[in-house]
This record gives sequence, C-alpha cells and structure tokens, in this order.
Amino acid sequence: MGLHIDYIDETESLDPEQLEMVQKLLEFAFTYQKLDGDAELSLSFVNNEQIRDLNRIYRGKDQPTDVLSFALEETVEDETGIIGVDMPRILGDIIISVPKAKSQAEEYGHSFERELGFLAVHGFLHLLGYDHQTDEEEKEMFGIQEEILKGFGLTR
Repeated sequence: MGLHIDYIDETESLDPEQLEMVQKLLEFAFTYQKLDGDAELSLSFVNNEQIRDLNRIYRGKDQPTDVLSFALEETVEDETGIIGVDMPRILGDIIISVPKAKSQAEEYGHSFERELGFLAVHGFLHLLGYDHQTDEEEKEMFGIQEEILKGFGLTR
C-alpha cells in the first residue's frame, strides 16, 4: 500500500490533474525517503483566510502562510506511544494555501504546479521530523526537497 493520502480541496479550484500530481509526488517522496510499511496523512487545500486562522491559533502568527504541518508522530516527555499490530503510521496533516501558492509561483517565476509540489514536499518533510530552525537544518531539509522535486521531474 505505501502512502495513503486523504485530501480535500476546500477551495474547489484545483483540477484532477493537479491533485493527482501532488499525490504521485508525495508517494514518490515516501519512496525516496525509504520509509517502510504503510503510512497515512491528510492534505487540505484552503484559502488565505482559513490558513491565517490556523496560523494564528497554532503558531500565534496572525497572517496567512503558505503551508502548515501538524505531525502526529511527535511525542512529549512521559507520553506513551500506541503500539498496534499492522497499523499504518499516521503522519499527520498538511494544509496548503492555494492563493498563497499561486502568488508565490508568480513571484518566483515558476509554475503553479511547481510551487504546489514544493509546498507539499515541504509539509511532508516536516511530518517526518525535518525542520529549518538553524542554517544546518535548513540546508539539509531544502536539499532533500530539491532532490525529491528534481527526481520527480518537477523543476523550476
């Protein structure tokens, strides 16, 4: 089975080919990261107002952003993990602002599909525990992103 993605386009603005491209890209990223077994994630496409609300509530930043990730495999001290037989990993949620992706694609001079793919992979890597708080972390994470996008054939 590999990676199962539950997605919803709340903007109703993406066409089936774009949704399929993102799904295939994330499946490619899953394989590229050499993840074993089955995993699940949810992927939501929203407008700027919706992502602004989430950004304010969960990050304390009252502004729209391009992508948010909520990893479910993060643990805190003294937390007990759930152990199940043959249960897929539940990675978490990725939320992408479609209007922000469109404006950034124009700003960076590449296709909307490239930007959508970039944001999906960026969110996916956050679900796997990658971050970019330091220069070293950013170099690693953005390097992997570019390798995945290039390997998939989604270049600038």
